[in-house]
Amino acid sequence: MLKKIIASVVLLFVLTGCKSTLMSPATEQQRTNVAPGSSQIVFMRSSFVGQAIQASVFDVTSGTPEFIGIISNDTQLAHDTKPGEHTFMVVGESADFLKADLLADKAYYSIVTPRMGFWKARFSLHPVRAQENDGKFKYDSKKFKEMVKDASYVVTSEQAQNWANKNAADISKKLAKYLPAWNAKDITKQAQATILKTDHL
Repeated sequence: MLKKIIASVVLLFVLTGCKSTLMSPATEQQRTNVAPGSSQIVFMRSSFVGQAIQASVFDVTSGTPEFIGIISNDTQLAHDTKPGEHTFMVVGESADFLKADLLADKAYYSIVTPRMGFWKARFSLHPVRAQENDGKFKYDSKKFKEMVKDASYVVTSEQAQNWANKNAADISKKLAKYLPAWNAKDITKQAQATILKTDHL
């Protein structure tokens, strides 16, 4: 038990700071075109809640966490991947998930939002809707447009990858602990955390 507490505290201190010291600024400060035959999802964060804590994002479609990057306040990270169904995970004190069904040659957005936990911030992933009126985030909203304008693009660095490798065991434990609970959620709740094929730019 003590080892788990110590590990959580260490993880807390490593992932603190208003801007990520583990990620690198992108050379191009604008969204790049989707690679032909691929899909793109952009993870973005903008919030004053839990701003000192950063969120790590993974693709867990295969059942094994595949590191995408670390998101801090006012940053966005473009990730090219294969079209089709995916499950993404965001990690803070706990883990939360986002389902996605992505079309080839299309770009999608997901917003990372924090909520305060016991030791540090917990995070959620939200789809940005293209058509639905009840989505928390929508492409045509003033709020989303301001977030995009204010957020800088970052790319994964060697330091960030080394962090993910070092913490792989803890990250896998969070996947095993929290994914069953997410899968047990009401279908309506799951739908609210699912990117649809039509939710592209």
